[in-house]
Amino acid sequence: MDKKSLTALARQQLKLAASATSGRSSQTVYGGHQRSLRQTVIALSAGKSLAEHDSPGEATLLVLSGKLNLVCGTDEWKGSTGDFLTIPAHRHSVEALEDVAFLLTVAMKG
Repeated sequence: MDKKSLTALARQQLKLAASATSGRSSQTVYGGHQRSLRQTVIALSAGKSLAEHDSPGEATLLVLSGKLNLVCGTDEWKGSTGDFLTIPAHRHSVEALEDVAFLLTVAMKG
């Protein structure tokens, strides 16, 4: 059994993102390359983004704090604290509308 505070991790990652030239920071909280499930807390400073990329497998996003846009082609979904978004299996990007931290869960393709 392992217990982590996502609230504390989100705060920590937001501080790290604020001081990073990229405006982002992340920490894997479960899984990794040796597992099929990976969960990562990602923080983006307002105005920063994760450029368009392919999804490595089924994925969801839980907004821990702040607001973001999930963009896939001409579709976009706004997410704010507490929102749970299913990430499309197509190329997509994430834009921080304000400082945002989210839990990304990915089931890697096997």
